[in-house]
Order: sequence, then C-alpha cells, then structure tokens
Amino acid sequence: MRNSEMSGSSPFKMRLVHLDLKGAPPKVSYLSEVFPLFHALGANGLLLEYEDMFPYEGHLRLLRAKHAYSPPEIKEILHLATLNELEVIPLVQTFGHMEFVLKHEALAHLREVALFPNTLNPHEAESLALVGAMISQVMELHPGARWLHVGCDEVYYLGEGEASRQWLREEHNTKAGLCLSHIKAVACHVLARHPATRPLVWDDMLRAIPEDQLSASGVAQLVEPVLWDYGADLDVHGKALLMEKYRKCGFLRLWAASAFKGATGASQALTPIEHHLRNNVQWLQVAASGPADMLQGIVLTGWQRYDHFSVLCELLPVGIPSLAVCLQSLLHGGFAEDVKAKVENFLGISNLEITDFTSDILALVTHVGLHLRSSVDALLERDRYVTGWFSSYHRRRKLIHPVMVQHIQPQALSLLARWSTLLQELEAALHRVFYPDTVEEWLEENVQPSLRRLQGLLQDLREATSPRPLAAQDP
Repeated sequence: MRNSEMSGSSPFKMRLVHLDLKGAPPKVSYLSEVFPLFHALGANGLLLEYEDMFPYEGHLRLLRAKHAYSPPEIKEILHLATLNELEVIPLVQTFGHMEFVLKHEALAHLREVALFPNTLNPHEAESLALVGAMISQVMELHPGARWLHVGCDEVYYLGEGEASRQWLREEHNTKAGLCLSHIKAVACHVLARHPATRPLVWDDMLRAIPEDQLSASGVAQLVEPVLWDYGADLDVHGKALLMEKYRKCGFLRLWAASAFKGATGASQALTPIEHHLRNNVQWLQVAASGPADMLQGIVLTGWQRYDHFSVLCELLPVGIPSLAVCLQSLLHGGFAEDVKAKVENFLGISNLEITDFTSDILALVTHVGLHLRSSVDALLERDRYVTGWFSSYHRRRKLIHPVMVQHIQPQALSLLARWSTLLQELEAALHRVFYPDTVEEWLEENVQPSLRRLQGLLQDLREATSPRPLAAQDP
C-alpha cells in the first residue's frame, strides 16, 4: 500500500525517520534491509544527519570520519530511499553542535569560545564561508532536495566569545539578535543558491525570543521551525501556545519532532518503548489542538550520541520496535490493540512485551543489557563463598582456603564460558551492520567492564593457589 493512501487518520502528512550518523553509522547493506520496513510502517521521509559520515572534499576533507560514506554510497542510500518512497532531507549543522568541525586545530580559530568546540563564531566572515562550503557539497549530492535542515539547536556559550562580548556592549544589541542574524545569514545563503529548497531549523533558540523581535527579524519568511520535545510528559497546551506564537510571528509552516530512541539517557542501551509511545501520542494531541494545516510533518528522532564526544546510546536495530510502535501510532492516531497487532506482525514477533525478538542484534543486546552485569554482580558481590572467603582483602593478599577454590572457580569459569559464546555471536552480528570502530566502542562500553571483573576474579584465584614460599603466605 502506498504511503499516500496510508495517511488517512494521521495529522502528519510527512513522517520522517531521523538517522543520526555521528555514532554507529550503519553500513549501506543494512539500510537496504530497513528502508522497506520504514516504508511499510508508515514513514515517507528520512532526515539524514550525516555529520562526519559525509564525504567532504577539498579543504573540508579533514571533517570525514574514518569510515565516511563514499559519494557512490551516498547515491546508493538516496536510490534506496527513492525505491522505498522515502523523501530525503539532509541535515547540516551550521551554528551549534559543530564539534566535528571545530575540534580540528585548523578550524579552532572559528570557535565562539576558544576552549569549546560546540559553537561557531558568528562574527567571522570565514564562519559563514565554512558552513556555505559544507552546504554546497551536501546539496551537490542531494540535487532537488525540497528541504535542507540547517540545525541551529543548543547554541551553547553564544555571546561569551570576545567578539560577541564587544558586540553586545553596543546599544540595542542582544544575544537573541546575534542568534537571529546568523540564522538569517545561513538561510539567505541557502535560498540564494537553492531557491527551491526550504531551510528547516530546530526551534529551541527561537522559543524565548520576544514576539516583536522575532517578527521584525524577517527569519519567519526564510525558515521553517521544527518544534522538538522528547519528554513522556510534554506540555501539550504549552506547545499549542508556542505554535500560536510562531504563527503570529509570520511562520506559515511548522514541523514537530518526537523521539523513538536516544532521548532517555546518554548511555542508554535498551529503548524504553513506553516512554517514546507516550511522547508520540502527546504530539498527536498537540497536532489536534492547532490549525489542521500548520504542522507539515513530524520527525521521529533517533539520537545515537548526545553530542560528538558522548558515548553511544541505543543502536538502531535495538530501537526498531520502538520506531514501529511510534510510527504506527502516528499513522493510526493512537496505539489501540489492532495497531499493536499490526506492529507485532511487521516485526515478526508474537508479543511486544516479551523479548522474543527475531533480530539477532536486538535479542543479544537485550540479553546482555538485562543479564550480563547482574550475573557478574551476583557472583562477585552476593555469592556467599566469594564474599565470605575471597573478599577484596583476600584477593589483594592472594589468600584463600584451598577448599573454597572448588566452590568458586567452576562457577566463574562456567559463567565466563557462557558469556564468551554469546558475545562471539553478538560481535559477528554487529560486524554485519556496523563498521569495526562502532563494534569496538559498543563492546568496550557495554561488555568488557563485566568480563574484566570476571577474568580478574579467575586470575586472582590462579595466583592465590599457585605455590609460593611459605613466608609469603603469612597474613
């Protein structure tokens, strides 16, 4: 069934799945597997946040990650999207969240605050030239894109740089004015070179700006704000008032942004579906409370890192059941029993509440998340033989009653063997979807700490039972 026929009861004409590629970027082969599922679940667009996975060329080549997609791979991704009726909107950060650019020594002079790579200095002509060059290269590989998202969220420390401090000392100059002038400059740059492409911006930097200042800035004629809130208890009435404020300021089209993963903790490994379902259902309530044609669509964000330097949150395969629940709820206006049955059918599972997932990564990651640390903790911190006869005091001094080795060692070896077998399987599954650096990072964060504790216990047991001079054994 075509998505145009599927939108019957949804207030959102566009339903975009956000792929945050600044962490755990999937191989193109995996995208070829999940794009048909996105389409079947009710998505009709993608918001691609490339960050350092875009194949920047020339003086921007230093921005590329080690495994950045090649231009042919970008074209393949866009081809796969077209095949699955998913309209692509590229996202290029142009103000805040510029860590992947400003971390480089060659570009550090363009930071708003010298010490922090978050935010671009809006006073430097070179800053606009830099983001202009990034936009040009991205648009070259996305000809005909109807929208370009230029970011502009969480512009931390704006106004704290030396040039900003001087500018703000002048009469009538404000931080809001500084923010609006840069957004306007970026939007004008886009529209001058790509008149058929509308710039989108995250709305958080606009929310607190007084109505008259926002209206007078002319920004409303240039960009379409994306109102984002990922909470499970978002203020529906407050959002309706915010939409009304933006409408009064001259913004004709607005977008919403919910989350299906990556919004409940920087190191979250398993996706809390209930949280994301509530968030998306509340966005349905927001849509119902405003003018029918004001919200163009909704972006279901799937954050992979909170910022360029943070750890990975839930991997994309782990977030798929949540995405399915959220998309189907947005499509059908809620999550009734028939919608739940549809989701279970799409995912090939018998019951969403039971972790009998068919995806090997999802099943294995769920098992690790629920049981690895707790099983090691149970042995090291609650087993009566370990806590009673091989405590940290004993381990440091390599002391143990020989009979206790027979109680502790077989258990520890058995536990290590069980996990080692499962983790070999998980590592192979991760390698099918992700590049080696992602696999290494995820395992190091989520698996190695527990395994090292178990291996440390076994090593201390071996040393405590190895023959030593008698004097060395005295307490």
